Amino acid sequence: MTMRIVSLNVGKPITVDYQGKDLSTGIYKQPVKGSLFLGSLNFEGDGQADLVHHGGVDKAVCAYPAEHYPYWERSLDKQMEYAAFGENLTLQGLLEDQVCIGDVYRIGDAVVQISQPRYPCFKLSQKHGVKDMPARVLNTGYSGFYFRVLEEGEVSADSPVTQLESHASGITVLEVLRMMKDGRKDEQGLVRMLEIDVLASSVKSQFSKWLEALQRKQE
Repeated sequence: MTMRIVSLNVGKPITVDYQGKDLSTGIYKQPVKGSLFLGSLNFEGDGQADLVHHGGVDKAVCAYPAEHYPYWERSLDKQMEYAAFGENLTLQGLLEDQVCIGDVYRIGDAVVQISQPRYPCFKLSQKHGVKDMPARVLNTGYSGFYFRVLEEGEVSADSPVTQLESHASGITVLEVLRMMKDGRKDEQGLVRMLEIDVLASSVKSQFSKWLEALQRKQE
């Protein structure tokens, strides 16, 4: 299938109500036309509210497959506009069970590398009014993923998407997502994940802690 950008989306954090309290979130992004500069941390005009769990060099760009939208429209029984998952790039032809951590792409003038899955959080529940939305995303594996930026540059909604490199590990985004969800006691799996040199540092740190805990129990 041809790889392409379906929608380019950005937005600054806004404050919304969540369970009676103010919540600052950057999940409310809007499609844009024209060209945007993609820097090492994000697109111009974009922003994240929770910089502990979002943003940073390993999470500069959030991507989500356009192919999942029909499923969610049926499942949630509503029409969904692109950027519904807070993604910067709604993409066609890059699915979680096919793309791998470390794969490199040229998108417009920028070069990006897949760094980790997007792990769903409660802000999806706030946006869509579905309490178990994170669990639904995890169970389907329709999570999306993050890019780090290797070369900054201009990107527009009609920019071509070209794969430059397939990472030698061959470990898919979906495999890492499953490990993030259920891998706390999978020693072999954790060792395998920690061998991926380009996996996001925060994910590797979590896997390392889990592995150390397992090994301590065996002593």
